[in-house]
Amino acid sequence: MKVAAVLALLAGSAAAFAPSQTGKASTALNAFENEVGVQRPLGYWDPLNFLLDQDQERFDRLRYVELKHGRIAQLAVLGHVVTSAGYRLPGNIDSAGHAFKDVKVGLAGLSDIPTAGVVQIIAFIGCLECFVMKDVTGEGEFPGDFRNGHIDFGWDKQTDEWKAEKRAIELNNGRAAQMGILGLMMHEVMTGEPYVVNALLGYPSHFNGA
Repeated sequence: MKVAAVLALLAGSAAAFAPSQTGKASTALNAFENEVGVQRPLGYWDPLNFLLDQDQERFDRLRYVELKHGRIAQLAVLGHVVTSAGYRLPGNIDSAGHAFKDVKVGLAGLSDIPTAGVVQIIAFIGCLECFVMKDVTGEGEFPGDFRNGHIDFGWDKQTDEWKAEKRAIELNNGRAAQMGILGLMMHEVMTGEPYVVNALLGYPSHFNGA
C-alpha cells in the first residue's frame, strides 16, 4: 500500500514534462512547450496525457503539485541521508524517555514514533499546508512562489533568464529527489538496504544496525 501511494503521488507530478506524439497532443505541445521545466533530453513529456486539451490553469495546478512534491521529496532525501549518518536531535521524543537517537531511519522509524508524535507531525504538516506554504497575499509570480511579499533574497533584482534557470534547477532537483526517495523506500522494503550502491561497491551502510 505504501508503494502504491507513492506511485500515485508521483504520477501527478509527471504531468508537466515530454514529447507529444500526434493529433490532439500537438495542441498541448504548442501550448506548453515553452514552460519552465520543458528541456532536453525529454522536452515536453506527458505520456499519460494529463494535459491533453487542458488550459493554462490546469497546467499551473499540476506544476504547483509537482513543485510541492519535489520540495517534500528533497527534504525527505536529505533527512534520510542525515539520519542514516547517525545525526539525531538531542533528548527524548516523549515523556516516557524514548530518545530521538533510538528511532530507526526510514519506514522502519514509523513504528518507533509514539502515536501522539505521529498525530503532531500530521497536524504540523496540515498547518503548513493550510496557512504557511501557499500564496497567501496573491503576489506570487508563478506556481509555487510562496514569498508572500517578505522573503526575497535578491530575487526581484535578477534577470528573467536567471530566474528561469533557477526555477528549472529546482524542478529537476525535485524530480530527481522524488525518484530518489522512492528508490530508498523500495530497496528498504525489498532488501533492508536502501543504499544499494554502497552495498554493490562493498561498503554496506549497515542500515538500522543490520
